[in-house]
Amino acid sequence: MSWQKEVDELRNREALAKRMGGEERIQRQHDNGRLTVRERIDLLVDTDSFHEIGALAGKAKYSDSGELKDFTPSNFVLGTADLNGSRVVVGGDDFTVRGGAADAKVGDKSGYGEKYALEMRLPLVRLVDGSGGGGSVKTLEMVGYSYVPALAGFDTTMELMGQVPVVCACMGSVAGLGAVRVTISHFSLMIKDTSQLFVAGPPVVERGFGKPVEKNELGGSQIHAHQSGAVDNEVDSEEEAFAAIKQFLSFLPQNVWQLPPVIDCSDPADRRDEPLLDVIPRNRREMYEIRDIISSVADVGSFFEISPGYGRSLCVGLARLDGHPVGIMANDTQHHGGAVNASASEKMMRFVDLCDTFHLPVINLVDNPGFLIGTEAEQEGTVRLGSRALMAVYQSSIPWVSVIVRRCYGVAGAGHGKTDGLNLRYAWPSADWGSLPIEGGVQAAYRRDIEAAEDPDARRRELEGMLEQYRSPLRTAEAFGIEEVIDPRDTRPLLCDWVKLAYEILPSQLGPKARTPRP
Repeated sequence: MSWQKEVDELRNREALAKRMGGEERIQRQHDNGRLTVRERIDLLVDTDSFHEIGALAGKAKYSDSGELKDFTPSNFVLGTADLNGSRVVVGGDDFTVRGGAADAKVGDKSGYGEKYALEMRLPLVRLVDGSGGGGSVKTLEMVGYSYVPALAGFDTTMELMGQVPVVCACMGSVAGLGAVRVTISHFSLMIKDTSQLFVAGPPVVERGFGKPVEKNELGGSQIHAHQSGAVDNEVDSEEEAFAAIKQFLSFLPQNVWQLPPVIDCSDPADRRDEPLLDVIPRNRREMYEIRDIISSVADVGSFFEISPGYGRSLCVGLARLDGHPVGIMANDTQHHGGAVNASASEKMMRFVDLCDTFHLPVINLVDNPGFLIGTEAEQEGTVRLGSRALMAVYQSSIPWVSVIVRRCYGVAGAGHGKTDGLNLRYAWPSADWGSLPIEGGVQAAYRRDIEAAEDPDARRRELEGMLEQYRSPLRTAEAFGIEEVIDPRDTRPLLCDWVKLAYEILPSQLGPKARTPRP
């Protein structure tokens, strides 16, 4: 006896599921410059690697004789696939079926995807479009009653953050629970002019505040990637989003029980770039491009910057040293002189948590004048957020090395590494450190002396000149206050040697941390 009839029925239903919301709604999606969820998955994952889970979930209509008349699939597509040759769980909202709203779902496919990723220890990629599992008032009409809100399966969501990489892309207008899902991730992104993210969309806001608001004005990528920091990166197209997801995951292990993937490297580990000798200006007020230093130190073309539009006085990202994945953190003097403000503090905390969770050794290129000062900085809560960043550094257990390229001042400067443990530090000849810069510190420490002088400005300059001789990092090295002062051109060779030792340590640190990363 053959089961071919049933298999034919199975294939027919699978074909109906791939129609999604129908030709008209698919065309509307394309007319709005957006791909369908199935097109997105095909572009994201390795060719022909997607294996769908729950394709038959949906709402069916039958004839009186029991024959299938029509089928509307669930508005969440889920499955496993290879990405960069490694297995991941990938899921996405189908906007062509009721705009991705919760009342169109069948079963909890998204929750099943999270459980699958957790149990099988696989990275999770979510393409969020619509409410992303959030509610709709139409549910009231359907079920005949209201309900007390609850976050079913949220414990799984939190566990995921501490065990496997979670990536979320905001693909359209996302509100409520969908917006929350985007932010509870290790890496998130939005598409310029296409994506919006809000607690509640324009109609709800207009009803609440009595005035209309345009969706990009309310929650566009220019807000969340540059002002709020709710998402990490902004890209120009869906294709660019998929490339960024692939690049981000290429640095990370499948889970916290594995090491980050080391690849072959053609960039010589002993490369010494001559421009490093004069990249730091002698004028301490002069700025420079920190990414030039990162490019010289890291493997050629390997640096992937995270949150470039937010907390801009701090540059963070993933890179490779002699093929080994690492995290790189560096002060950017072109914004607030490199001073750490509230947004940079939050950015530091999240980045350190990411590296610590997935066993990525950290290189800190330090030119830190301290926490940002002033009225605005105080109003933003720089002190509290800065304290959280310092806690993240000191709570981390990953190998850490600091290269002090210029300034390292104050409490913020003290967070360049874990100074109560083995604190591997290199300093360039341009290094300059202390509780306060001499220029401002003299005015505070010698105020009465200066004010009593016949020529206060001349006396201040005299005192600054007297103290200048103590500024040299070589003086600090004499007291073993810094371990090594190095030729800047030796930075990459030294770090490439260090990273090999770091990766010898990492196997003893595998497994989840005592706390999950802070989103």
